[in-house]
Amino acid sequence: MSKQKLTPMFEQYFQIKEEYPDSLLFYRMGDFYELFFEDAEIAAKELQISLTCRNPNSEFKIPMCGVPHHASKPYIAQLTEKGFTIALCDQIEDPKQAKGLVKRAVTRVYTPGTVVEDDNLSAKVNNYLAAIIWDESKSSGGLAWMDFSTGQWSGIQSKSENDLWQWALKINPRELILPQGKAVPNQYSEIDARITPAPSAGYFNFKSACENIREVQNVADLESLDLEDKMQLTQACGAMLAYLRQTQLQDFNHLGEFKPLNLSKFMILDEVTERNLELFKRLDGKKGKGTLLAVMDKTITPMGGRLLSVRLKQPWRDLSPIEQNQRAVTFFFDNDTLRSKMRELLDTVYDLERLSTRVVLGRATPKDFISLRQSLRTLPPIHSLLLTAARSTDEKSRAMAPILRTVMSKWDSMNDVAELLESALVDSPPPVITEGGLFKTGYNAELDELIQLTEHGEATLADLLKHEKEVNDLPKLKMGYNKVFGYYFELSKAFKGQVPEYFERRQTLVNSERYITPELKELEEKIISASYSRKTLEYNLFQKVREDVAKNRSRFMFMADAIAAVDFWQGLAETARVNRWVCPEVHPGMEVVIEEGRHPVVEAVQGSANYIPNSLTIDEKRRILLITGPNMAGKSTVLRQVALMGIMAQIGSYIPAYKGRIGLMDRVFSRVGASDNLAQGQSTFMVEMMETARILRQASKRSLVILDEIGRGTSTFDGLALAWAVVEELSRRARGGIRTLFATHYHELTSLEGVIDGLRNFNIAVREWKGDILFLRRLVPGPADKSYGIEVAKLAGVPKPVVVRAREILANLEEKSQDGGGNAPRQNSVQSILPGMICTGSEKKNEAPPEDHKVVKELRDLDVNGLSPIEALTLLNQWKKSLGDK
Repeated sequence: MSKQKLTPMFEQYFQIKEEYPDSLLFYRMGDFYELFFEDAEIAAKELQISLTCRNPNSEFKIPMCGVPHHASKPYIAQLTEKGFTIALCDQIEDPKQAKGLVKRAVTRVYTPGTVVEDDNLSAKVNNYLAAIIWDESKSSGGLAWMDFSTGQWSGIQSKSENDLWQWALKINPRELILPQGKAVPNQYSEIDARITPAPSAGYFNFKSACENIREVQNVADLESLDLEDKMQLTQACGAMLAYLRQTQLQDFNHLGEFKPLNLSKFMILDEVTERNLELFKRLDGKKGKGTLLAVMDKTITPMGGRLLSVRLKQPWRDLSPIEQNQRAVTFFFDNDTLRSKMRELLDTVYDLERLSTRVVLGRATPKDFISLRQSLRTLPPIHSLLLTAARSTDEKSRAMAPILRTVMSKWDSMNDVAELLESALVDSPPPVITEGGLFKTGYNAELDELIQLTEHGEATLADLLKHEKEVNDLPKLKMGYNKVFGYYFELSKAFKGQVPEYFERRQTLVNSERYITPELKELEEKIISASYSRKTLEYNLFQKVREDVAKNRSRFMFMADAIAAVDFWQGLAETARVNRWVCPEVHPGMEVVIEEGRHPVVEAVQGSANYIPNSLTIDEKRRILLITGPNMAGKSTVLRQVALMGIMAQIGSYIPAYKGRIGLMDRVFSRVGASDNLAQGQSTFMVEMMETARILRQASKRSLVILDEIGRGTSTFDGLALAWAVVEELSRRARGGIRTLFATHYHELTSLEGVIDGLRNFNIAVREWKGDILFLRRLVPGPADKSYGIEVAKLAGVPKPVVVRAREILANLEEKSQDGGGNAPRQNSVQSILPGMICTGSEKKNEAPPEDHKVVKELRDLDVNGLSPIEALTLLNQWKKSLGDK
């Protein structure tokens, strides 16, 4: 459309659109939000609504579509969910009072990372906006993230750019702000966030960032926020604040205190470990059933659910908070009646964090206030329930955790706010705040009168008529109404008495006289204007209530934290009780002892009756457990269940075992399964080696490492050599070795027991029966006797001719191996192919074999039938000492 042919309306439209070129502009026209041109085409397609045309008979056809303004939220939610931003352009003056074109302006920009409405949010999931910057010249960067819907924000500064991107992947923001020209590295393309480019000079300017942070946090300097020496983190925080100013177009005083994440306080779980252990998503990327979170989440409230997710992402590393939370969980675990009543009460508590955020931002609906009121009603009963339990003479109840007593001592039932909402708002208010019907009678005298007039106007007129009849002895007095005079009194001309002086004659008819009185006129004006006055007064009163409630933001947040903690503890207790879990002993040492442990997710899917538990010990003599056995036997399950129990124990949870003793872990590393990243040119083996490299570089003495099938992605000898070297490196690191569970099909590695200090062989037991194998699912000492690959193939349904032929080929290969011919590796003789053993492989075939160990000679010559039990035990002890096993 040429400039000369623009109507005033489209001139206004384009002026506004130029300021928000990357947003879909919802342009208010009457009762609709209209979209035009490309915006209309996009919205119509994404929302599946009709695309129409403005000026259909003109050469300048303008695509357009629209949605009702009163029902726009679901449409906006759909678009933001798909990653679009929406600029909401409203009429900012009353059309009745406008001279010419109604003034319009963008009042808010909806973006995926800044939404606060429930339509756009998952109740138990944080909705993060994040910003990241890397300063190559200083080799330092910062990542900040914020849940705008709750006001909580944090961040980290790092000397490693990869660490920043790993954390970005871990927190999974919905929107990520990057400096202009910066892109997400290819290896982190899994970050599923809307990328918002921002000019470095404006958004990431250090000076502006400092000023914005000090203003928002109301502090004199950054030292109180632990940001004084974190330049890049400060820049990332400043970028988020600058973005909020541009999109929210209002103050955002609901933000809590900024707290940089102290990594030294928490167990670190990288995104690979989270994925491999299926903490929040299954390996197929789906959430829900099949994840640890789904099994553990028995929380009731949104705040409790979000706290559980945060704890699983960041388990504690220090013993003190772990033990405190364990005791709180135990208190609820031991009190079934208390826990049951608590769950009933928590079910009536809504999302205090997000509700109070909307109140502070002025976006709360009447329904939100009713939800707040209902939540506040529940606070006193919860406190009373806990107090009763604390005063109980029952021995278990007296053992209330100090952390729970602290919460109770600081409890704020917010009775004053509850009373305000109770006295003010009706139980079922209308959805909008401009149509009246919000307030109860008795809350405001002026409003009561207007309510009386609007809802009982006819009755008030009848009362006035009755009053005039009685006071002035006018039994024949009538009342009428017409559009000319409004309400009037009427007397028949047959009346011969005295008319009161304040009766003013307005009209004379053949048979009657019509009068008005000052009181009737005043009442008429009140009735006519009462509806408008009531709506206006109720709107103003509602704003006053909102302001009064908003002043209590800090109290709401404190109680939201308290409710979240109580819900977190009772939820873990409920899960433990339902699933028959036990409280582990978490200690500062290195030992990990699991008796009859189970995988929580597998057990939940299969049922406890079908699950076979396993026991294991990791200590100074058994730092590396080398686990062999066929596919499908359960090696990966055992590995993962130990890692999961370590994570669960360090959030204060019970664990699925008969008994557990777990030494503190600073990190859990997981390298399991086969995956590739072909889009970045990374094969399965490359991904495997990258993850292994990360583990070897970052693992410490306090880490737990689980490795599954290292080296299987390449040739047999290459893979075996790599697996061998990785085991050796893990045994050497951290001055004594790193706690490791290493599952492998390379049976040659089982010969390392006795060679590498602290390595022990275990296998998942199987039994052969009439040509088939039975998986016993039991972890037992010693190596597996073979791989059973062909038997597993048979179970998988591989055609019988293939299975038969595979057995023939295997027999032929084994025969050649035993004869010393061919190139097939000998399964039971690692000495022939690996260095460091008795034979290095460089000897010629005609060289004499090495002399047997003296224990082997004694065993060969031993008369077993002639030994008494005590003699056998003595001999075994002598052999053990001679082999150097302390």
